[in-house]
Amino acid sequence: MTWDSFIYFALASVVMWAVGAWAAWKTKKAIAYGATITGLLVFFAYIIAMWVSLERPPLRTMGETRLWYSLFLPLAGIIVYSRWRYKWILSFSTIMAVVFIAINIFKPEIHSKTLMPALQSPWFAPHVIVYMMAYALLGASTLMAIYLLFFKKKEPTEQEYEITDNLVYAGLAFLTIGMLFGALWAKEAWGHYWSWDPKETWAAITWLAYLVYVHYRLMPRHRKPIALATLIVAFVLLQVCWWGINYLPSAQGSSVHTYGTESTQ
Repeated sequence: MTWDSFIYFALASVVMWAVGAWAAWKTKKAIAYGATITGLLVFFAYIIAMWVSLERPPLRTMGETRLWYSLFLPLAGIIVYSRWRYKWILSFSTIMAVVFIAINIFKPEIHSKTLMPALQSPWFAPHVIVYMMAYALLGASTLMAIYLLFFKKKEPTEQEYEITDNLVYAGLAFLTIGMLFGALWAKEAWGHYWSWDPKETWAAITWLAYLVYVHYRLMPRHRKPIALATLIVAFVLLQVCWWGINYLPSAQGSSVHTYGTESTQ
């Protein structure tokens, strides 16, 4: 399997996710589930094929991590739809997945079998995969926050805030587990669990930002618009941690977590 085949798998998946999103709006639950899950299986099949072809997990470059993010976004969407029957979530998760798929199509990266020694740790793959799932769940919560804060004309219901909170709780749990896996990876690769490397510092900032949201929401007199705004800011910080760190002067030549243009999480 080569990267040239990606567009065919991606198009097939996007078509199925779009059908699933349409079916959700039309309250055709069986079609929504069937089409979305089929799209997920097609996309996952490509990831597995790349894994076999590269003889390593496709997690080394930013393009490869975007593959997992594009997979987990519709997965998060179908979970939300299944639990709360929120019709629009499949549409938004599909749109976000298409954005990251388009970036991969128009900005292809070199995908070689080479894997530097630090990335050969057994903790590397679980660390990145768990992080991508966290990013997808937190991305879905951000979609909810933007919708409730800027687009919903009526006063949001408690159920809508509950959905947002539960997405954050799940995302933060995955984020915490990912950080723990990362610490074990760092210990094996570099001899220490945590070194306040620029990447690690921004990971801690991101984790604390979501913790602020959780605690603020538990305050009796909290203001919900401020909580939603906090969630959006936290997601911006998450983007800095994921890929923005590669462009910060503090990380150039000093971060063990950046590998030039082929950086991974």
